[in-house]
Amino acid sequence: MRCQRLVAGLLPAVLLFLAGCGTAFPADPEGTLERVQGGTLRVGASINGEWVEFSSPSGGDLRDGDVQGRDADLVRGFAEQLGADIEWVAGTEQVLAEEIKHGDLDLVVGGLDDKTPWVTHAGLTRPYAESEDQRGKLHKHVMLVPLGENAFLLELDRYLMAAKESR
Repeated sequence: MRCQRLVAGLLPAVLLFLAGCGTAFPADPEGTLERVQGGTLRVGASINGEWVEFSSPSGGDLRDGDVQGRDADLVRGFAEQLGADIEWVAGTEQVLAEEIKHGDLDLVVGGLDDKTPWVTHAGLTRPYAESEDQRGKLHKHVMLVPLGENAFLLELDRYLMAAKESR
């Protein structure tokens, strides 16, 4: 009798757990990947030497041709893979980190280091490139994505790793 009560008590919990297993992982609570596919990829860009450069000095919104550099080329390839247009926004790392934190951007680029102070504002890709500064210090470069948007992050990481291998 006691065993039957135990089973009867656990059964709803087990069924609830199994129902949750149908959820797709990784997931995007805000639907970033789904929204960007065939839509618009909103990218914040911060000037940083060979990583991101602007061909015409301007603040705020940029035309696609205004943004150059290694990160810009990677973003264009990723957007093409997703069938997305790119909406570029210029800004400092601090301003762009706030914008991605509040859902106004899908991605932030600018030769960011994996030791970025913005980890409380955004998720980080895996390092996709390395560089050495004038003092010989090694920097591993990452991009910022919205916190918790793991399907989008995984898709971007896959693209970046494939691009790294093809170089």
